[in-house]
Amino acid sequence: MIEACGEIFDMRRAHEWTSALEQWCESQPDVVPYRGHCRLRRAEILELHGAWRAAMEEALQASKSFDTNRAAGAAVYRIAELHRLRGEFAEAEGAYQQAAAWDRSQPGYALLRLAQGNIEAANATIRRALSEVHEPARRTRVLEAYVEIALAGKDVAGARPAAHELAEVAKRYDSPLLHAISARATGSVLLAEKEATKALAQLRHSWTLFSELDAPYEAARTRLLIAQTCRELKDEDAAVSELTSAGQVFQQLGAAPDIARTESLLRKKACTAQGSLTEREVEVLRLVASGMTNRDIAAKLRISEKTVARHVSNIFLKLDLTSRAAATAYAFQHRLV
Repeated sequence: MIEACGEIFDMRRAHEWTSALEQWCESQPDVVPYRGHCRLRRAEILELHGAWRAAMEEALQASKSFDTNRAAGAAVYRIAELHRLRGEFAEAEGAYQQAAAWDRSQPGYALLRLAQGNIEAANATIRRALSEVHEPARRTRVLEAYVEIALAGKDVAGARPAAHELAEVAKRYDSPLLHAISARATGSVLLAEKEATKALAQLRHSWTLFSELDAPYEAARTRLLIAQTCRELKDEDAAVSELTSAGQVFQQLGAAPDIARTESLLRKKACTAQGSLTEREVEVLRLVASGMTNRDIAAKLRISEKTVARHVSNIFLKLDLTSRAAATAYAFQHRLV
């Protein structure tokens, strides 16, 4: 039953049955074969819920419990995934290679290459996996990774059919987790196609589903895409808010690669916008943020009030701002004051 729940991504029911099995195993210390399966499913559920340390412990114990190589390979693959998410790439590489002795069609290795910046290798690996995996449950994860890697390589045309197939699988099994994965994939493709309004609707739906499933990491990853979509819609305040919230979750989880990506996205807008301002305009912006009027700024900088007004107008235009309050918020968000 637990395996069946996993195959259709029914994580709520899998959690209930895993808890029941765990209690039964504790009362039957001699029934060793069931302990490994129980621990492996528990590791997957703990990972989804953001308890990565506990998930790693369960996966390590599971890898020692199996007699069959294929089952042990699944546990080692889970260990590799947790290392990748935490940015421990050397450890992830070794675990993926060990797991590949039994199954080379998992998408994690391709995602590791993507995280390392090797998009060409990631693309080759995920394409091979997609051609080999046909079972819906396993193919779903491959399709999800395929969309992410294809979009990283600017292959929107390749990502679109994969996202469509994910939507068909989600419709077939009608699982909240599958709908969340599918909506995020569809939203990311729409964002790449410059359909920001449609993308935002899909991504908000995905975030809601992940939040209801108590999947903090997946919800935070979705928020990064929401932030990028808000930027496309010229709503920088919303983008910064989404990035900040996602960054807090990544910090709590210890998701090092995602922390770096979030910080990069926060810096990107600041550097671009500040780079378009003159040195004098940055100086005026700091003084506006300190609460000074145009007359106060003119007196401090020893320039005319008319010149200050022109600088303020240019700042609003270049940063796409509409008020002194918005300029003040921008200056604080981008650490100009």
